[in-house]
Amino acid sequence: MKNVLIIGSTGQIGSELTMKLRGLYPEGNVVAGYIPGAEPKGILLESGPSAVADVRDGASIAKIVSEYKIDTIYNLAALLSAVAEKKPLLAWDIQMNGLLNILEVARENGCAVFTPSSIGSFGPETPHTNTPQDTIQRPRSMYGVTKVATELLSDYYFHKYGVDTRSVRFPGLISNVTLPGGGTTDYAVEIYYAAVKGEEFKCPIASGTFMDMMYMPDALKAAVDIMNADPDKLIHRNSFNIASMSFDPEILYNKIREHIPDFKMKYEVDPVRQAIADSWPDRMDDSCAREEWGWKPSFDLDSMTVDMLAALRRKFGIVG
Repeated sequence: MKNVLIIGSTGQIGSELTMKLRGLYPEGNVVAGYIPGAEPKGILLESGPSAVADVRDGASIAKIVSEYKIDTIYNLAALLSAVAEKKPLLAWDIQMNGLLNILEVARENGCAVFTPSSIGSFGPETPHTNTPQDTIQRPRSMYGVTKVATELLSDYYFHKYGVDTRSVRFPGLISNVTLPGGGTTDYAVEIYYAAVKGEEFKCPIASGTFMDMMYMPDALKAAVDIMNADPDKLIHRNSFNIASMSFDPEILYNKIREHIPDFKMKYEVDPVRQAIADSWPDRMDDSCAREEWGWKPSFDLDSMTVDMLAALRRKFGIVG
């Protein structure tokens, strides 16, 4: 992996992954792919090449791959769970037709492809505790349906054409850099912002709703490590469970109050997001990822909370 195209480079994951890869591969090309209206800015624009990369236009992707001699594509283009429920046809177009375009470009040009899956690929019939690597996947959201189809189509291109497809099932991701964009687990980011700003937080997810979560530095590490893993050791490919921590809103709220005792929260449950959350695992079994490519997270809830609060205080110029 040297010349990399990040599709969705200005999104929550893409903006940080692009900068991480540019630090790891300074002699190569890490191209920040974007769609009009979501152009890279600041250091993301200044630190390396960028190009319009709409997954629904396979010819434009092929042109970038040829021009920059791309060997690895990170396909991060997606509508997140809550947004996808409001725009299901657009979600299918981006996440499925877009993926097919990328896989065809990869097949023709010998590229490896990373397209993340999610805890959203599971459904209400999936075992919720220690969710196995291989288990029933019957999601009831458009987001989840596209993620299951993504796993299957990526595996198909590997077995049929030898395209080096790899993936992880991301939990909810928590970042202090870029705000999320319409996911069911977004509350776990927004609550930290409210706490640091001294605002009461209105939680859209009910108490007692446990979901897997992960701090962004660990998510970026996973995205890099799996693409660098020895292919001979990979039994699974699309897609690996990865886990870090699991909590419900009340546990997270009380953890933040250990550092900000006056912080207040009340529940205003969003029925759409709650229904999605209720269908997802409480915690995934990630033993296959640990065994096949050495996955191991660095952050737990305690260390993430300390780091998040410190980072957001610096971000907003807040002392204390």
